[in-house]
Amino acid sequence: MSDEQTPVSQLGYEEARDELIEVVRILEAGGQDLDASLALWERGEELAARCTEHLDGARDRIDAVLGDDDSGDRT
Repeated sequence: MSDEQTPVSQLGYEEARDELIEVVRILEAGGQDLDASLALWERGEELAARCTEHLDGARDRIDAVLGDDDSGDRT
């Protein structure tokens, strides 16, 4: 991971997902000091939220195209 990170709000879904995978890999490998681990965890939380935003937006767009009024049983 680079020292200069793109703001999470500017990342597309794939970029956020790929970076989240890398954050998880680093955290699982261990060896980071507490401050670095906490910073990675916080970045990971932001990345996960960004992925959720993208997926929710995609779901909303699909619902709008298909017409959500005839399927109220989404799981």
